[in-house]
Amino acid sequence: MTNDRGRAGEQPPLAAARALGERPAPPGRGPFAGGCRYNKFGAFLQERFGCRVHKVSVDAGFTCPNRDGTVSTGGCTFCRNNSFRPTTAGRGMPVEEQLRQGIARLRSRFRAERFLVYFQPFTNTHAPLERLAPLYESALAHPDVIGLSVGTRPDCIDEAKLRWFEEAARKYFVMVEYGLQSIYDSTLARINRGHDFRCWQDAMSRSRDRGVWLGTHLILGFPWETREQMLAMAPALSNSGLNSLKLHHLHLIRDTVMGSEYQRSPFRLMECDEYVGLVVDFLERLSPEIRMERLLGSAPRSELLAPDWGRKAAGVRRAVEEALDSRGTFQGRLWHSR
Repeated sequence: MTNDRGRAGEQPPLAAARALGERPAPPGRGPFAGGCRYNKFGAFLQERFGCRVHKVSVDAGFTCPNRDGTVSTGGCTFCRNNSFRPTTAGRGMPVEEQLRQGIARLRSRFRAERFLVYFQPFTNTHAPLERLAPLYESALAHPDVIGLSVGTRPDCIDEAKLRWFEEAARKYFVMVEYGLQSIYDSTLARINRGHDFRCWQDAMSRSRDRGVWLGTHLILGFPWETREQMLAMAPALSNSGLNSLKLHHLHLIRDTVMGSEYQRSPFRLMECDEYVGLVVDFLERLSPEIRMERLLGSAPRSELLAPDWGRKAAGVRRAVEEALDSRGTFQGRLWHSR
């Protein structure tokens, strides 16, 4: 596996976007796979492996350094892992059994054929390599698994772990997802991340050029960040070597610090149409080579405090796609490489 995004016989996203230039693209004529107006991670997996590939989440029993006192306690103020953990990712259940159940569910529901094992909840490199490697290897042993996706933090990576990922990437698709949430240190301090933006930049620098796919997470909608600040994050990430990005809107979950703050003194959260417009503007400013894995966050209705847009995630994604189409725009239209 390499970090090269182009494939023989297809036009690289950057070249396709530049070919359209500043001109509005006709309906259904975006520069990406299938005429899409943004660069989908799922389309990349389909192209690369020639079949339907899904992530299957597992919980390996880790915690986070801003929970266990290594860096801080209390965790991120917006976070409650139960709000996004699939039922098959059972804490305390062996990874192999979680994998078996998760694959069976994804085969039945989505007709998935191959799988990335997603070490999802908490920080999945927050342990010595001697503990991590057997867990990763047991997941890769399944015959229908083509790789790993490891969710972690930029302050929980070291050279030994990076060398392990680099070696594994010679045979498998290996993805490391660094949580970030914001490029602004004032926001990172306010949400108790326990690291700054420079820490993420350093982790990205040390992780590049190893054949490892690099992803990150970003939250749009913190009420103290301006719209201009949120949009400025797109070009800031575009030259980092990032391969894929998950965008989440700020939604508040029960039994979290931020959720409790909202219940005591409600503050303004984005309306759905406002968020859709923000995402379109953000995508225009983002490098067309970065694959989009998500456009918004999600949580069970029983866990969600606000905002309740009354729409399923698929409906919001369609609204983004329709807004891109109606404006004749696409990911990267206003981005300029340095």
